[in-house]
Amino acid sequence: PNLQVLGAAYLQHKCYSDSSAKKQARSLQAMPKLVKLFNSPNQEVQRHATGAMRNLIYDNAENKLALVEENGIYELMRTLREPDDELRKNVTGILWNLSSSDNLKDRLARDTLEQLTDLVLVPLSGLGASGVIQQNPSEAEIFYNSTGFLRNLSSASQQTRQKMRECHGLVDSMIHYVNSSLEVGKSEDKSVENAVCVLRNLSYRLYDEMPPSSLQRLEGHRRNAGGTVTGELVGCFSPQSKKAREHYLNADIVTFTEVSKDPKGMEWLWNPQIVGIYNRLLQRCELNKHTTEAASGALQNITAGDRRWAGVLSRLALEQERILNPVLDRVRTADHHQLRSLTGLIRNLSRHARNKDDMSTKVVSHLIEKLPGSVGDKAPPADVIVNIIAVLNNLVVESPMAARDIVYFDGLRKLFFIKKRRDSSDNEKSSRAAASLLGNMWQYTKLHRDFKMKGYRKEDFLSL
Repeated sequence: PNLQVLGAAYLQHKCYSDSSAKKQARSLQAMPKLVKLFNSPNQEVQRHATGAMRNLIYDNAENKLALVEENGIYELMRTLREPDDELRKNVTGILWNLSSSDNLKDRLARDTLEQLTDLVLVPLSGLGASGVIQQNPSEAEIFYNSTGFLRNLSSASQQTRQKMRECHGLVDSMIHYVNSSLEVGKSEDKSVENAVCVLRNLSYRLYDEMPPSSLQRLEGHRRNAGGTVTGELVGCFSPQSKKAREHYLNADIVTFTEVSKDPKGMEWLWNPQIVGIYNRLLQRCELNKHTTEAASGALQNITAGDRRWAGVLSRLALEQERILNPVLDRVRTADHHQLRSLTGLIRNLSRHARNKDDMSTKVVSHLIEKLPGSVGDKAPPADVIVNIIAVLNNLVVESPMAARDIVYFDGLRKLFFIKKRRDSSDNEKSSRAAASLLGNMWQYTKLHRDFKMKGYRKEDFLSL
């Protein structure tokens, strides 16, 4: 054992950052020999063998594959049962390294999820007996490695997403950890970032991939009546009136009873309570942009599409959670990555919003500010521009205030600039979106005088 410790320690040291040493070690059969030592009766040997393997596979696809082919995953999961923190740090570190290889993700999900959830996620997230997160520094690292591993897996195939959603205790652990961290003011925590990214990825295409029985409950009976509630008028009230809004809100509240008040497992992903968790993250997480981007991305996922439930959650976010202000605060300082998910979320909300006038007064000026108006302007990516124009279009179609505000905040100049710019396929898309919006704005005859004062004619609005 002493020599095995020395040999493994030497490999660990040599393979820390030397890629030729990693290659040489593999050619000398290091992989099968180290795997055999993962479960040596000597704990020092175990620690050094796993430590060496962690360095051997880092950034080396061939070594990762060799580890898996030597039945390494099975041996690692056996080692994870040992009550030794150093060892568990190495094992979860190895798993995280392995999961960055796309071709291994599905296999890793199949062979590790249930044990990892039982042995690490449930106890260390505080979901277990105590209900409180109690992690020493080593446990914090073990949990961080494990959530990093899940974050990589959750971006794999539909099959792996399904497996993760269905894994007993996995989603609950992520939710419990995020919730508890918010309660003790630790929203910047790196494991929170990983957990929210997992939730975001598991919310992707959620309504297409969730069990049919759950979807049926969310879609409710009103589907059969043709059209969703939002399209109907209530007696003599227009959809914008206070009475109508109250009626709709009550209708939405009735639908909440269709989902469990005490969500379990994957039910959390679409439960109304999750909107509040993401909203708190947007408000309280000041520094970690990855966390807020993931929270807005998760919200974007659960409010996307035509399904009735996407509309219910959008209206809950707008009317009860009052999410617009925190989202717009983020828009002001967002980088391009964040802008994608934020403007995608606002696009969904604007589509499902009942009071388009109210939403217009809040968002139009902020969004126009982000659009380019001349060649020298720093423009966001094309998909962000298309999202912004889609929001404005969703509002203009039902709200004269939106059209008026676009004129007032110098939106016409920017929209005509975007419309004329067709020098690439991306700009072609935003140009078409701008043309469609301008065409809709021309329908407001009361604004024609304002358009003329700004120097625009009917042909400008209606030409493609």
